[in-house]
Amino acid sequence: MAEYGAEYGAEYGAEYGDVCSGQEATFCMNGGSCYRPPSMNSLSCVCRHMYTGSRCETLSLFASSQSGQNYGLIAAVLIVAVLIAVAVAVFIYYIIKFRRIRRKKQQNSDQQGQYWEVESRVGA
Repeated sequence: MAEYGAEYGAEYGAEYGDVCSGQEATFCMNGGSCYRPPSMNSLSCVCRHMYTGSRCETLSLFASSQSGQNYGLIAAVLIVAVLIAVAVAVFIYYIIKFRRIRRKKQQNSDQQGQYWEVESRVGA
């Protein structure tokens, strides 16, 4: 019962029982609708969208849609996947960059060594 929104309260009122009155009307939290089911000797809440719990006390940031898909969780997973892909791409870029720098330094040191090896032109 707690997963239905308050906008469904009037539509499903007969199913849940009589609407709470007086002090009982404040039983549900966060704008939930209070009902007294005929088969139970307690109060029951119909919660607004994104609120759950027996008294609508819990905010569910990743609330499932009515079709059963969890768009908030999907969005979070996609964002994390994109961030990981970017981090891997930056890591690979720097590895390639440092290898090129190392190769270039090695080539420069090899060329400098060749310049120091000069044969004497003085005849023996």
